[in-house]
Amino acid sequence: MPTDDTPSAPTRAADAPRGVARFVPILHWATHYPKPLLRGDVVAGLTVAVMLIPQGMAYAGLAGMPPETGLYAAIVGILVYAALGTSGSLAVGPVAITSLLTVEGLASIVAPEDPDYVGIAALLAVVVGAVLLLAGVLRLGFLVNFLSHPVISGFTSAAALTIAVSQLKDLLGVKTPRTEGVVDTLRELAAVIGDTNGWTLAIGVGTAVVLLAGRRYARRFPTALVVMIVATVAASVFDLADKGVAVLGDVPTGLPTPAMPELSGSLLGDLAPVALTIAVIAYAEGVSVAKAIARKTRDRIDANQELVATGAANAASGFFGGFPIAGGFSRTAVNFQAGARTPLASLVTAVVLAGAVLWLTPLLHDLPKAVLAAVVVVAVLGLVDVADARATWRTRRSDGVALAVTFLATLFVGVEPGLAIGVVFSLLLFVYRSSSPHATELGRVEGSHEYRNVDRYPTHTSDAVAVLRVDGPLFFANSKFLEDRVAALVASRPGVRAVVLDASGIGDLDASGAHTLHELDQDLAGAGVALHLATVRGPVRDRLHDAELWDGLEPRIHASVAEAVQALEPQGPLGAVGGDERPHPVL
Repeated sequence: MPTDDTPSAPTRAADAPRGVARFVPILHWATHYPKPLLRGDVVAGLTVAVMLIPQGMAYAGLAGMPPETGLYAAIVGILVYAALGTSGSLAVGPVAITSLLTVEGLASIVAPEDPDYVGIAALLAVVVGAVLLLAGVLRLGFLVNFLSHPVISGFTSAAALTIAVSQLKDLLGVKTPRTEGVVDTLRELAAVIGDTNGWTLAIGVGTAVVLLAGRRYARRFPTALVVMIVATVAASVFDLADKGVAVLGDVPTGLPTPAMPELSGSLLGDLAPVALTIAVIAYAEGVSVAKAIARKTRDRIDANQELVATGAANAASGFFGGFPIAGGFSRTAVNFQAGARTPLASLVTAVVLAGAVLWLTPLLHDLPKAVLAAVVVVAVLGLVDVADARATWRTRRSDGVALAVTFLATLFVGVEPGLAIGVVFSLLLFVYRSSSPHATELGRVEGSHEYRNVDRYPTHTSDAVAVLRVDGPLFFANSKFLEDRVAALVASRPGVRAVVLDASGIGDLDASGAHTLHELDQDLAGAGVALHLATVRGPVRDRLHDAELWDGLEPRIHASVAEAVQALEPQGPLGAVGGDERPHPVL
């Protein structure tokens, strides 16, 4: 079995795609294919295909779609991504979160029971694809950075619980009206809990137990497929459908013909917000797992090309009657561990799935729906990451709050608004942090030329010269903060005659920041205090030149804090400050 030492695919800088292959990476893979990777790719392709048969149909049901559409979406999505994607291991296809977003997003437009639902879901996939393709053409891959890790973690965990709760009705064998939100769903389930079908419950719970055992003790064994086959045979032999167990019924055979879903201007307007949300999540999920795998293989992932590949895969899914898709975490992990390093693995998966659609679907007539519900529940519960939530809270409380806000909003307000609330909250948190950057007074470490935080090191300061360091860009949101911080420092030191601003932590400067420096210089001069700058970085120097402030400040700009203090206190020992030195304890 391939390991991390297996040769990776030819995507490093020395072998970077050129010409048309830059936009159709499979051309590069095909002409630079390393033969030692063949066995791993084939094994991985077969493994993921076996995994995708039950998952594809299960996620189709989660999206409110017929089971066969999950296989259609997987086949065409895999083929298109294999041609255009930059990851040799990413497994594209139906995933739980985009399936949930599909059914939740379409709830206010059309019900799953409506004959038009399948066509509208396919149109949604096309619109998602168009959004991603446009973003790729405009090279907007950087926008995914606005989805912070705490927001993604909180959203994913809450969405996973929402998905699990939505499958309880199929695990219990009861019927409930479609609801929005976990609370309403649980309330409806409680009202009909007495109607639980014992056979259905036994099948669902038994399937979940076997799947969990397989995940723990036999990861490489196709547990889900075997359970699906056994349950189908058992349902047929024991006539479980006559005992109230819901089964799939007739599943069409054959591949669909491509067709553009019917559209209208008003419908596109209704779909736009849903499509935008799904597009962001589909891209974020796929590119994050692709980059995680690439760190092990040292392959190069092109974020903008990934937008194009994911967009084209979604559009293709819609043209073939599918629904929105993405690169999945669990399947990609299995794909990589099984040996996938090039798109050949995806091609093998697509061929096997096509064979299943052509010849095997009639055998699925008696498959209990509870089995597919259990497949979904077991798959999504792995997305609830309690350990990550704890680590985030320990690392920074405000990030933990962002995660909690996103989690609770997604769970109780709704999937789409929950994500929006999380993003807005995290951006507000960022603005708040930026408006109050870390700023500290510096003192000389005794016996050296080094200047350090007076609250962290034993240092000496002077009544005549104050040294302040600001860690963060100086821009409109925090320029007032700098003024207040310097004013407070000067007010606390009546004898100060110079302020040295250590700019080593200031990486950028906007017009407001430049204006603030100019005003600060004038205000301090009016109070008889000179402003000096030290360790000014290149981008900040450029902005000061552009603002025509450099010439006036240049005589008071120094290469280091020690040099600045030496110029102000030439009699001080070791270039340190003179005057009344005060030791500070280590904190």
